[in-house]
Amino acid sequence: MDNTKGYIYGINGPVVKVKGSCDFEMQEMVYVGYEQLIGEVIGVTDEAAIVQVYEDTTGLKLDEPVEGTGGPLCITLGPGIISNIFDGIQRPLVDIRDHFGAFIGKGVDFSPLDKDKKWKVTFLKKAGDEVKAGDIFAAAPETSLIEHKLMIPNGIAGKISWTAQDGEYTINDILVKIDTNSGEKELTMCQKWPIKHERPYAERQPISKPLITGQRIMDSMFPLAKGGAASIPGGFGTGKTMNQHQIAKWCDADIIVYIGCGERGNEMTQVLEEFSGLIDPKSNKPLLDRTVLIANTSNMPVAAREASIYTGVTLAEYYRDMGYHVALMADSTSRWAEALREISGRLEEMPAEEGFPAYLASRLSAFYERAGYFTNLNGTEGSVTLIGAVSPQGGDFSEPVTQNTKRFTRCFWALDKALAYARHYPAINWLNSYSAYTDELDGWYSENVDKDFMKKRNEIMSILSEEASLMEIVKLIGSDVLPESQKATLEIAKIIRQGFLQQNAFHAEDTYVPMEKQLKMMEVILYLNTRIKELSELSIPISLLAKTGIFEELIKMKYTVANNDLSKINIIRTDIDTAIDKIISAYEE
Repeated sequence: MDNTKGYIYGINGPVVKVKGSCDFEMQEMVYVGYEQLIGEVIGVTDEAAIVQVYEDTTGLKLDEPVEGTGGPLCITLGPGIISNIFDGIQRPLVDIRDHFGAFIGKGVDFSPLDKDKKWKVTFLKKAGDEVKAGDIFAAAPETSLIEHKLMIPNGIAGKISWTAQDGEYTINDILVKIDTNSGEKELTMCQKWPIKHERPYAERQPISKPLITGQRIMDSMFPLAKGGAASIPGGFGTGKTMNQHQIAKWCDADIIVYIGCGERGNEMTQVLEEFSGLIDPKSNKPLLDRTVLIANTSNMPVAAREASIYTGVTLAEYYRDMGYHVALMADSTSRWAEALREISGRLEEMPAEEGFPAYLASRLSAFYERAGYFTNLNGTEGSVTLIGAVSPQGGDFSEPVTQNTKRFTRCFWALDKALAYARHYPAINWLNSYSAYTDELDGWYSENVDKDFMKKRNEIMSILSEEASLMEIVKLIGSDVLPESQKATLEIAKIIRQGFLQQNAFHAEDTYVPMEKQLKMMEVILYLNTRIKELSELSIPISLLAKTGIFEELIKMKYTVANNDLSKINIIRTDIDTAIDKIISAYEE
C-alpha cells in the first residue's frame, strides 16, 4: 500500500519542507526519502508541511517521497526495556552496533525490543474477569530486580474471553483476548504510546515522602520529594554528572532512567561503562538490572535530542503505572534547549532571549509537570521524580534555561565553580540553593527520623547564613577583632562545611550516609555549638578549645563513625564535655 503523501521541495538541515498533499496531521510520524528516515510533522499549511527529521539528512534530495503513518511518534512498551541502551527514538544501540558497527546507519529499522527472547509469564486474570485500561493481567520477571507487569492498554475495557496458559512467550505472542463493545481485542506483551502525551492516571497525590539519596546536603539541607522535580545547574567541571551518578546509584527509587541528552560522546561512553560495572548496593545485583539508559550524544542528529527527553519520561511513566517509583536523570536540559533553538532558527521563527524560541518556557514546564506521585488506574501507587542538569554557559545562572527551569522545579541544587576548584564535593552552594519541599516533608521526617529534624536543619542553615555575613567583615578587617561568640560561629560553620556538607564519594563510610547518622552528626555539631557558647559568655578564647583537637574530631567523624555503629557519636559528645569542662575549670581557678 502506497502511503506517500508528498514530496520534498526544501531541505534545511534537519528541517524538511514537503509539498504534494494536505493530508498531514500535526505531530504525525512520517518516513522521509528513499532511505525512510524517521521524522515528525511540526507545521502544516494549506500548501505544505514542515517535518523535523530525527536522523542525518546528508544525501537527501529534492522530490524524494514522504510517507505518512497516520499516527504520532510512538515508542514500544514491553519487557526488555530495563538494562537496555536506546537512542533518542528508542533504537537499541547495542543491537545496532552488533549488526551495523560503531555508527548508526540511516533509515535503520530495528525492533526496540528483542522479538525472539521468551519471557516466563504468570497470568493474574482468568477468562470471565472484567478488565479495564491499566489493569494488570499478567507478570513476567524482566530482570533479577524488576517484575514487569503486563497491563491492559489505554482505551480497552471488557470481559476476558481467553487467556494463554502460564509459560514462556515472546513479546508478540497473543496472551489474552478481550470482548469489548467494538469487538474482540487480542493483547500481546507490547503496547505503543505517543511520547509527547502524558500517560493517564487515576489521581495525583500530595507529595509527602522524600527521595532518600544518602547525600547529606541533599537529604538534610535541600530535600527532594518523591514525585518532585529538581534542577542541578552548574558550569563546566562542577560535577553535574557525578552528582546524578551518586543519586542514581544510592537513591531509594525502584528504577532509574538516565538520559544523556547532547552530552560529549566520551563522557557518555564513561557513563555506559560505569553503569555496566556498578553493583546495586541494596541488592548486590548489577545496577543495570533496574536502569534504562538513553544515549543521544552531541554528534548525533540534533532533532533527536528533543525526542530523547520525551522518550525517557514516557518510559518512566510506564513503569510508574506498574506501581514503581522511578527517578529520571536528564543530562542536560541545556543541550535539549539548544536543539530547540537550532530547529527554531531553521524555521525562521522570531527568537526570544539569547535566541531561544518564545515557547522554551512552555516546553520546559510540559516536561517537568510530568513528575508527580500518583494513584494509578489499577489502584497501585507510583511516582516519577525528575532531576534535570542545566549547563549555563560560563556558569551564568541568569541565562534563560536556568531561569525558566527555576520556575518549574521546586528544588534547586546550585553548583559552585569555586567550591569545585577547592575540591569541595558535592559542590552545591548552600547559600544559592533551596528546596520548597521542606514543609511537605516535615511530617515524614518528624515521624521517621526525629520530631525536631527540621528545627535542627534550620539551625544548621542559620549558622551558615550567619557565617556568610561575618565573612564580609573578616574580608575587610580580619577575624582577630571579632568577639569570641562570632569566632565560635565561624568555627562551627567550618565544621558544618567540611564535616557535614562535604562528602567523599570514594570512601566506603561516606559515599552513602543513612538518615540516622545524618541526624546524629547534626545533633553533635549543634551540641558543640551550645556548649561553646559557655566559653564565649566567659570571654574564654575559642583558640583554647581549638588546641584540644575537638574540631578536627568532629570534621573526621564522617569517616571514623561507621554507618552501622553510631555509638562513637556518644564518645565524641563525651570528648566535647571533657574538653570544655577542663577549660572552664582551669579558667575559674
